[in-house]
Amino acid sequence: MPLVDMPLDKLKEYQGINPKPADFDAFWDAALKELDGVDPQARFVKNGPKLPHAECYDLYFKSVRGAEIHAKYVKPSNISNPVPAVLQFHGYTGGSGDWSEKLTFVSQGFAVAAMDCRGQGGLSEDTGGVKGTTYQGHIIRGLDDSPEQLLFRHIFLDTVQLARVIMSLPEIDEARVVSSGGSQGGALSLACAALEPRIVKTVSVFPFLCDYRRVWEMDLAKGAYQELQTFFRHFDPRHEREDEIFYRLGYIDVQHLAPRIQAEVLMGSGLMDTICPPSTQFAAYNKIKTAKQVKIYPDFGHEGLPGFNDIAMEFLLDI
Repeated sequence: MPLVDMPLDKLKEYQGINPKPADFDAFWDAALKELDGVDPQARFVKNGPKLPHAECYDLYFKSVRGAEIHAKYVKPSNISNPVPAVLQFHGYTGGSGDWSEKLTFVSQGFAVAAMDCRGQGGLSEDTGGVKGTTYQGHIIRGLDDSPEQLLFRHIFLDTVQLARVIMSLPEIDEARVVSSGGSQGGALSLACAALEPRIVKTVSVFPFLCDYRRVWEMDLAKGAYQELQTFFRHFDPRHEREDEIFYRLGYIDVQHLAPRIQAEVLMGSGLMDTICPPSTQFAAYNKIKTAKQVKIYPDFGHEGLPGFNDIAMEFLLDI
């Protein structure tokens, strides 16, 4: 079959090339400490369709840098004992989706919380306030400021705050909370599990935000990664800062968070993916130290993977 990346045997060994900052773990420990000081002030507003077996709410909570984050929250009606919950994260530029998309899990006795990423297609706030360009994307937002200003640092912390809010609810069994998502959502699902060790299972489909330098060297800084090319063209056209830029991106590279994951992981990957190349996905997958499995789709790219949703559902329900 044709290849857009490495052969599968090489993918299973690949360790990534984007540098990991020397203070990476201290950086994220400090970030979590900052989050510890933020009172989420969670509030729930009844909304959505009137359903016989489910209740729908808009959830709003505070996160780092003063932003108010929104999520859709759906739970079974008439809960008598604490129930498990799934945290859902959406693709790049998107939003939390329709209420009806949550009902499959609710029908199985789960609560669902689907977060809107700040500044993207939903209702969460982007409080801004960074030096440098914000043009055309969130990967580069804060790249010319200190690493503590990188927007995806804040978004990763938002996923943790969501998990903390949901785990604190009386109707939720905090020992049975899982995360799930595809593309950007796949990256956030892994980041959430890495930074909130109580997550017990994680589904990640072709995760974004992994091994930026590999994306660049494959000439795939297009589509979702287009902002990398735009940044270089406008602000470092001779690549005099290339090493510095990729080093700084290392702070928000999910492959470097992956060793912190304590959850069991299921990943789905299409070997013809030219949006999030397979090698970048495996750079993260190969660093996961817990029980894990990956379902391979040789002829598929960055698209729906037939049958995977059923596999993921069965995986997540078994907790």
